[in-house]
Amino acid sequence: MDMNGNETGDSLKKFYILLPVIIGTLTFLFLLDLIIGSVNIPPDALFRIITGGEVKETWLHIFWDWRMPKAITALFAGGALALSGLLMQTFFRNPLADPYILGISSGASLGVAFVMLSAGIFGAGTIFASVGFMGDLSVSAAAIIGSFLVLLLILLISAKIQSNITILILGIMVSYISSAIVTILLQFSDESAMHSYSFWTFGSFSGVTWSQLPFMVSLLLLGYIFSICLVKPLNALLLGEQYAESMGMNYTRIRYGIIITTALMAGVVTAFCGPIGFLGIAIPHFCRAIFVTADHRILVPGCILVGGIIALCTDLISHLPGTDIVLPLNAITALFGAPVVIWVIVRGTRFGRGVIS
Repeated sequence: MDMNGNETGDSLKKFYILLPVIIGTLTFLFLLDLIIGSVNIPPDALFRIITGGEVKETWLHIFWDWRMPKAITALFAGGALALSGLLMQTFFRNPLADPYILGISSGASLGVAFVMLSAGIFGAGTIFASVGFMGDLSVSAAAIIGSFLVLLLILLISAKIQSNITILILGIMVSYISSAIVTILLQFSDESAMHSYSFWTFGSFSGVTWSQLPFMVSLLLLGYIFSICLVKPLNALLLGEQYAESMGMNYTRIRYGIIITTALMAGVVTAFCGPIGFLGIAIPHFCRAIFVTADHRILVPGCILVGGIIALCTDLISHLPGTDIVLPLNAITALFGAPVVIWVIVRGTRFGRGVIS
């Protein structure tokens, strides 16, 4: 398909027509996530909180210390996971690729496992216990380090191996090795450490504090910028590596750019929110179906916006408004994402046209 043809022009028109609706929906869900929860905050009270008016002290605490950082985290994390999935699906030309296919999530999980489970294995005198077993940044830092080490391994091997399929298999093997080590660590850990780690694997947008938020948002915005810069190469890759090179593009540089950008966004989200599944694999297909295109000039901003919408929806559902019950976030994302994956498998996806055939 010609990316500059009538079909792309129609998709762009559709995108601009839908854009106000998408932004309005995103804004509505963001405000709803601030209002609804175990304690509902009336809309007029929300307005007074934002404008500095008089409200209950409890509402102030819930709004500023809990719901606002949670909603911002969901907004940015959802967009980052959707973008990461889009990059991987285009890079591997595989409709079932997700942000964690390179083993980034497994590396982050292994880093977190060492932090959370080491005290139970080696005793309270470990280096992690001395800096605070569940300190404000220790878990996130461990996840980022684990993701970075896996990324470094992938980059070193990809410098010698040109086959994307081999890199894909390598990422899967890294995931298996990391999972095996985590399983061994769990066998030697105490019950409280195992519970903490299991809770982390459920995924949550609620664990990010105001002190962590600027760091997380800055890194994800950097990933957004890198993704926008990759739009033209990604469109060229839809027609194959040889076509991209024939267009004068440096495929090796594109390859590194896609891998690093995906690792950055997926690693940061995993570090601060846990391994959140299905959003990265499902939302790109959702966007292709909405906009009926494979053009990344539309899909990149579309994934950012729709990713935020879906993430806010799953966060709202997981907190079961009106109750004190909080469902595991990964259970809700699976209920959304799994049907999309089944749809893709049953009906198929043609990446050249970006429509479900």
